[in-house]
Amino acid sequence: MRPELILALFLGYTVLLFIISFITSRKANDESYYLGNKQSPWPVVAYGMVGASLSGVTFISIPGWVGSSQFSYMMVVFGYIFGYAVISLVLLPLYYRLKLTSIYTYLEQRFGFWSYKTGAFYFIVSRLIGASFRMFLVVNVLQIFIFDHYNIPFWLTVALFMLLITLYSYKGGIKTIVWTDMLQTTFMLVSLIVTIVIVLNKMNLNLTEMIGVVKDEGYSKIVISDWRHDKFYLKQFFSGMFITIVMTGLDQD
Repeated sequence: MRPELILALFLGYTVLLFIISFITSRKANDESYYLGNKQSPWPVVAYGMVGASLSGVTFISIPGWVGSSQFSYMMVVFGYIFGYAVISLVLLPLYYRLKLTSIYTYLEQRFGFWSYKTGAFYFIVSRLIGASFRMFLVVNVLQIFIFDHYNIPFWLTVALFMLLITLYSYKGGIKTIVWTDMLQTTFMLVSLIVTIVIVLNKMNLNLTEMIGVVKDEGYSKIVISDWRHDKFYLKQFFSGMFITIVMTGLDQD
């Protein structure tokens, strides 16, 4: 794909982000910035969480694992489902009953001021490290495929991305992010479908034939029953469940 086409797609996506930001930030106040006025449509939030919980790193790295671990990652995905069940049935009712604005205020109510501040501090540090790592990988991909073509230095690309993120979320806050997450999820799913179609076309296969090839080559194994294996299915399942509970249910992000 030519750099010009990728750049055009990137600019189009950026324009959409700013349009959403403009629409959602009208009559914005502190409550809409932090809580979305408590009126965000739950189907939009749930759909957007798919894109928010994934990233470009996931999109790039997980398919590559199939070569060494087959489809064992699906057990992690099944664990996600049970993790979200715990969040929706146990944690969210608790948060709503206590009328919490921040998850970390529960630490203050339950354990005191310093537990609250310590939890909030480590949240900020972990978000800085995690977000920086993910952004580095994604920006690096765009740098290679787009900006190197125009001799734009990497540091300037990073600065541009930071500026864009700040601008589109500055006014609307969470009220804007709910809708941009929905857009992100949509584009990620569309990209997945387009990628599969391109791969099928390059390999001269249809979908049924591709599934057959994956099975014949031994890449379709989901359940690894050897408890000593690092991809043992119970390890994978409970890892997925607890990752979801911790990163989505107990994390302000």
